[in-house]
Amino acid sequence: MSLKHSLLAMLVMLVWGANFVVIDEGLADVPPLLFLAMRFTIVSLPLVFFIPPPKAPWRAVVAVGTFMSLGQFSLLYLALHLGMPSGLASLVLQAQIIFTIVIATVVIKEHPTRRQIVGASIGTAGLALVVVAHGVSAPIVPVLVMLGAAMSWAIGNVITRRAGVASGLSLVVWSALVVPVPALVLSLLLDGGDEVGRALTHLSGTAIASTAYTALGASLLGYGIWNSLLARHPASAVVPFVLLVPVVGIATAWIVQDEVPTALELVGGAVMLTGVAAATVRGRRPTPAVPIAPSA
Repeated sequence: MSLKHSLLAMLVMLVWGANFVVIDEGLADVPPLLFLAMRFTIVSLPLVFFIPPPKAPWRAVVAVGTFMSLGQFSLLYLALHLGMPSGLASLVLQAQIIFTIVIATVVIKEHPTRRQIVGASIGTAGLALVVVAHGVSAPIVPVLVMLGAAMSWAIGNVITRRAGVASGLSLVVWSALVVPVPALVLSLLLDGGDEVGRALTHLSGTAIASTAYTALGASLLGYGIWNSLLARHPASAVVPFVLLVPVVGIATAWIVQDEVPTALELVGGAVMLTGVAAATVRGRRPTPAVPIAPSA
């Protein structure tokens, strides 16, 4: 990759890494599922009227939107709402890479390489250490919800792979249509009409800025650059940049929210990222690999 493209990849990692803190700040004023509906309304409208539908079966597009967008982000927002530290959330979500390898092996018989098996095993051990370390000093439920978000993301990865759906901007925009209505209905059921109405009529500057950042920055700008890089370069040269997401996420939470991870959480995170690196970074002789998607 050229220096320019490497810098663009790092820019995307900065945007995605900070995204967790931005979401967490916005949730202070808006219920999580309503906040999700607002984000994906902006992602899909008005671009859906200008960007052609992806060249894929509608069932595949709906399934991708259900798992990659609705499932993943609804659980992510709920986990943050329940008290999941935003920096740690950026790390735990990387479990989607491990889950993707396992699910692809079972469902579509896409056998992982020896390197991926070793990497997934190391990553799982590190993830277990993070969960145990966090559970010692804080409620474990938000972590389990985050793992659900990672699992939903991984299922979306495998659906995309099986259906042969290109990971382009059109897929991001059209699959986003799946999110707003179910998220709004769930918010009305869980939070009540009065709370939803109050939040919409009393939007703070933080909530508006957070919605704009997550929709325009993390979703459209981030994926627009990312997909163009994947189109120009081998995945093995681009995907390893994803390892910077939790680094940026933890650092941003540390600076902005004074969120200091424990020593054991940092050790577990380092072990997990070592495993993820082993599973995603390939040598000069490429081998077939299961799909690895960025965590944003």
